[in-house]
Amino acid sequence: IMDNVSVITVFTLAGLSDIANYRVILFVLTLLCYCVIWLVNVTIIVTVIVDKKLHEPMYIFLCNLCVNGLYGTAAFYPKFLYDLLSTTHVISYAGCLLQGFALHSSICADFSLLALMAYDRYVAICRPLVYHSLMTKQKVCIFVFFAWFFPIYLMLLSTITTAVLRLCGTHIPRIYCINWLINNLACSASAARIVIPAFNYTFYIGHILFVFWTYVHLVKTCQSSKENWNKFMQTCVPHLFSLIVVAVSFLFDMLYVRFGSKEFPQSFENFMAMEILLIPPIINPVMYGFKLTKIRNRVLNFICGISSTLRLKL
Repeated sequence: IMDNVSVITVFTLAGLSDIANYRVILFVLTLLCYCVIWLVNVTIIVTVIVDKKLHEPMYIFLCNLCVNGLYGTAAFYPKFLYDLLSTTHVISYAGCLLQGFALHSSICADFSLLALMAYDRYVAICRPLVYHSLMTKQKVCIFVFFAWFFPIYLMLLSTITTAVLRLCGTHIPRIYCINWLINNLACSASAARIVIPAFNYTFYIGHILFVFWTYVHLVKTCQSSKENWNKFMQTCVPHLFSLIVVAVSFLFDMLYVRFGSKEFPQSFENFMAMEILLIPPIINPVMYGFKLTKIRNRVLNFICGISSTLRLKL
């Protein structure tokens, strides 16, 4: 595959080397999980789009969060399902870079959208008199644009930095590509490999600190009013839960990639790689769907309507 740096065309994904005995079971379970991800996320997306009463900032941000869940998982599950049925586990050089870009940008977009949702709840509860002037349709569109623009732009820079590296290896010790592992194959050190990721981490740590700041004010405000506290429990608790799920999943994944022991079995390593692409995309829409009254009622009405239609036809 590699006589010198100019002829690297494919990478080998080593995470699926020990699955020959149970690849069919893994394929069925993975396909089931991917179908569930599509079902719960598309349900929220369609509900928000179809029902004009849900065309409010919080639900628009939630809709984008679900779209992002589908975007991120689409970069992993189809290729992973194909690999489960294949005897060779390789990915093209361009495909590896594209997969890394999509996965990284999706995770960053999660943090951007969750920060927007925190700001929306802060203004709605702490500054209700100016909510409609601060959260106009035009401003919401601008917020959503930048929530997608910054992750894509920053991860594009990171991916370009990775693409220009001189590589001296083709072995990716995982079930999918990420920039960190590709960078580890570089023949020599580069300042850009350190500076750009450091800036990206700092930028999104700033998002988390901003969310923490909004919740300090939210808790202080809600303690003085039962009405505000009920609103906090209904709309902020699912948001906080979603943020914790995404942040903890990302933290575990990042720490394991950098400091994880090679003594763990391959199945454990694969689970650590998959959990950020499995838990948040399912938990986020399910949590919001159960907790937010408007979403829950619309979904139940929709399901009841379909059931009634089917009964009439039968």
